[in-house]
Amino acid sequence: MSKLITTRRKLIAGIGSSVLLAGCDSWSRSDRVKNILASAEGLTMRAQRLVTDRNALAREYTMADLSPSFRANGSRTADSVEGSEYQAMLANGFADFRLRVDGLVSRPLSLSLADLRAMPSRTQITRHDCVEGWSAIGQWKGTPLSRVLDLAGLRDNANYIVFHCADTLGRQNRPYYESIDLIDAFHPQTILAYDMNGAAVPERHGAPIRARVERQLGYKHAKFVMRLEAVASLDGIYGGKGGYWEDVGDYAWYAGI
Repeated sequence: MSKLITTRRKLIAGIGSSVLLAGCDSWSRSDRVKNILASAEGLTMRAQRLVTDRNALAREYTMADLSPSFRANGSRTADSVEGSEYQAMLANGFADFRLRVDGLVSRPLSLSLADLRAMPSRTQITRHDCVEGWSAIGQWKGTPLSRVLDLAGLRDNANYIVFHCADTLGRQNRPYYESIDLIDAFHPQTILAYDMNGAAVPERHGAPIRARVERQLGYKHAKFVMRLEAVASLDGIYGGKGGYWEDVGDYAWYAGI
C-alpha cells in the first residue's frame, strides 16, 4: 500500500530535472506537468484518506529550524479594484478588517482581527512546500479554523469551505480563491494565521489573515482571506474547480503531501 501513496513532493522531484521552475506564480505550464499532477490527484487523495488518520499531524519543527528567509509565494499584495479597500485597511493596521463567515451556516459571522486574536489559538512551526519545488520552515500562530466554523454552526449540507481573498491574478483580474473539504477544514493544524515568526503576518505573506493548511502544498494556503463561505458543492463558484489555479488548469484541487 505504501507504494501507492505517491506524494506531490515526490512527483515534483521526479519531474524537476526536465522542467525549469521559476516561481509559484510562474510555474511551468507544460502539459506534462499538468497531466502528471492531475493523474495523481485521485490516487493521492484516496490513498491518504484510506490509510491516514484524518487527524494525523504534519511534522512540526523547533525554533532552531526556522528558515533564515521565507519566500513569498503568489501575490505580494492585493492590488485589484477590490484591493483598494484592502490597501485602506493595511494603512490603518486592519482596524476595519472584518472576516465574513457565511454560506451554509446557522450563524453568519463578521469577525474583527481583535475577535480572532481573542479566540483560542494554535502555534505551530511547519514546513511550507511550494509546488515549484522550494520549501521553508516558519512559525505560525492563529485561530483554528474549526473554532470559527463551530461558532458559525455548519449546516448538515455543507461539504466545503471556500476562502475568498482580496487579491486577483491574471490579465482578466480573476478573484483569487481556494477551497478545502471538511476533513482538512477541521484538521487541528488548519488555522487562520495572523502571526508569522512572532510578529503580525506581513503583507507579502497575506496579511492580516492567511490560511495554513499544513497537509497540502502552498498554493492551498490562501492569502489575504476576507471571507469564508460554506458550500455544498464547488460547482458554480467562479470556474467551478475549487480554486484560481485549478480553474485556469494549472494545478489539481487536491494537493496533499
